[in-house]
Amino acid sequence: MALGEAGAIVYVTGRSVRGQPTTENLPGTIEDTAEAVTARGGRGIPIRCDHTVDSEVEALFARVQQIQGRLDILVNNAWGGYEQHDYRKFGAPFHEQPLHHWDGMFTAGVRAAMVASRLAIPMMIREKHGLILNISVWDRDKFMVNVFYDVAKNAINRLTFGLAQELKPHNIAAVALAPGFMRTERVAGAFEAAGNKDYLNFTESPEYVGRGVVAVASDMNVMQKSGKVLAVGDLAAEYGFTDIDGRRIPAFRLPD
Repeated sequence: MALGEAGAIVYVTGRSVRGQPTTENLPGTIEDTAEAVTARGGRGIPIRCDHTVDSEVEALFARVQQIQGRLDILVNNAWGGYEQHDYRKFGAPFHEQPLHHWDGMFTAGVRAAMVASRLAIPMMIREKHGLILNISVWDRDKFMVNVFYDVAKNAINRLTFGLAQELKPHNIAAVALAPGFMRTERVAGAFEAAGNKDYLNFTESPEYVGRGVVAVASDMNVMQKSGKVLAVGDLAAEYGFTDIDGRRIPAFRLPD
């Protein structure tokens, strides 16, 4: 939606479509989001795509190439790590964690970002410019409580760094953005279930990181940020944007 507000053509991908059951019965479909993009002034195009199925991802990028002929920005935000997830056990020891976290956090997270990036790069090389943005988590290399989660997110951050090294000669930037607790329906539901009514005071709307995406994509000197993990709160201070409620939420920090 933030990209739509900036006038972008946005291909909205995901598994949840109208007329069919959504992922874990959560609200929202790719059609809803695409229409919101268009309503904001851009052009939203919904494409159903399971980012764990390579053939579907390949078909997605082939369609973008056929229709648009170019790709300027890729935002890797696919993440299945919270499906079938018991938030009460998030901080449990590694040996007590379920092995299906591999499928959710690595196959539907790290690998999804790698596959999409691999398909986007040739399109960007042809145009001699581009921007890959990986949505991640980071706080000054602190341990992120859960071993599966910590390793997956740091793999995405290292993917960003590695891509930046390879793509610099082609004028293509790779940047990771690290928001805080985002107030998605799933996160809000988890806090409500835990009896935490204070979450509205410290969570961020998903549009906060969206505005960070737009700010970085609009920066003519974005190559100077390539390879870095950037906290959304720090970007808000640098570029002057706020969350939808007018607050400028500081960068996410774990307790010392």
